[in-house]
Amino acid sequence: MAGAADLDVAYVARLARINLSEEETNAFQQQLGNVLNYVEKLRQADVSHAETTAHALPIFNVFREDEARDWFTAEQALSNAPRKSKDLFIVPKVVE
Repeated sequence: MAGAADLDVAYVARLARINLSEEETNAFQQQLGNVLNYVEKLRQADVSHAETTAHALPIFNVFREDEARDWFTAEQALSNAPRKSKDLFIVPKVVE
């Protein structure tokens, strides 16, 4: 893993076309060093007993019943449309 000294914040800022003052560059270099040190500390944690997961909490698909409801009428839905025809929205063609 690259240390904070290996990553030149001023160089990266130039690549990103971000103008940083010398004070900001030094502050960000220090903050980056702190983040990388913390990541290194996390890498040392023993996670061999932890189960691999995609989320911290169990997530289940929750579906509601598909019930008919009163929604807008076509006239209400189209009331602010800039272009419409025969109860349809007219939109620019995007596929040829």
